[in-house]
Amino acid sequence: MPGFEIFGDEERKQVNDVLETGVLFRYGFDGARKGHWKAKTFETELARRVGVKHAHLCASGTAALSTAMAACGVGAGDEVIVPPFTFVATIESVLMAGAIPVFADIDETLCLSPEGLEAALTPATRAVVPVHMCGAMARIDEIKKICDQKGLTLLEDACQSLGATYKGKALGSFGRAGCFSFDPVKTITCGEGGAMVTDDRDVYVAADAYADHGHDHIGNDRGAEDHLIIGANYRISELNAAVGVAQLRKLDWILDVQRRNKAAIKSAMAAIPGIAFRQLPDPDGDSATFLSFFMPDLETARQAVKALAAAGVDGCFHWYDNKWHYIRKWDHFHTMKAASRLPVQTLAQCPDFSAISVPRSDAIMQRAISMQIKLGWTPEQVDQRIQAMVKALKTFL
Repeated sequence: MPGFEIFGDEERKQVNDVLETGVLFRYGFDGARKGHWKAKTFETELARRVGVKHAHLCASGTAALSTAMAACGVGAGDEVIVPPFTFVATIESVLMAGAIPVFADIDETLCLSPEGLEAALTPATRAVVPVHMCGAMARIDEIKKICDQKGLTLLEDACQSLGATYKGKALGSFGRAGCFSFDPVKTITCGEGGAMVTDDRDVYVAADAYADHGHDHIGNDRGAEDHLIIGANYRISELNAAVGVAQLRKLDWILDVQRRNKAAIKSAMAAIPGIAFRQLPDPDGDSATFLSFFMPDLETARQAVKALAAAGVDGCFHWYDNKWHYIRKWDHFHTMKAASRLPVQTLAQCPDFSAISVPRSDAIMQRAISMQIKLGWTPEQVDQRIQAMVKALKTFL
């Protein structure tokens, strides 16, 4: 991780296919494109890989989340349960739908917990968005069971976890819809891109239309297409999709390398007293993009990150102090600072987002560190990293 580490001739060929036709738009121009349909090819291969009936490519993972919200009917006034540990795009997609994000605690999986979910339920709850963070899974079977019992829409944010599975079933395929991101630092990349996947034909048709101004995409005459619904422009280009086609075909190799590198580092860290590891409901399904571990307390975690950086062990994130992925430092969210009034701000029941309390999550995130696992490391570099890491951590543990 990430995919940009492995650009090669395969990506160049796919992109050149598009450039040689001059057709960068994903729809129409049938004769000029000489049989090259990169977005359609990516969608077909992704659906097959994830084990679902339908996939729709979008311009980003954020666009995929917004498309999934719309396609599943989540909208104004609906409460959507989300975890406080995620990239802010998860929350933005809820807000842009006019829905209300309701934060529920995580557990040591670093994902939304079933217990946190149940504690956050209200009569207004419409959907649940578990986020499979840092390459591995939430307790998705338990979460799905609660959603099924309560009649709630389950939308999986698997943007960080392409290739991960739970008991052999792909993350993103448990809910009514699932979303992936292919931005520059994901497991595979399109440069920018995302996808929504589903087994529900109605959800797919709505998503396919919503992401392209409501077009139904029937026939090959763009001007004659009907508009099913009001939509937006979340289209991916053929150039971005072309990169993704090549990258997706490398996914098995990517996973093998990540898992091998992670296993070596984790084995060495396991011998250091005071370190505990993230809980994995299914270790065999981990995509291994990160090695996440816990220090004894907040101050030790902060000390560890500084010591690792000083030792040249890069790519280690203490999420509690991170402004991107944990709610604690989302000042713009706490104050609802926006370019213009958001739909949710017009709702009388809108909560005070400056007063969100997630005590169990705070206790977990204070101690959590995630180490990025890279594809480009040689065996010698992995060994050097292990030696530096063990030496740095043993100085104070």
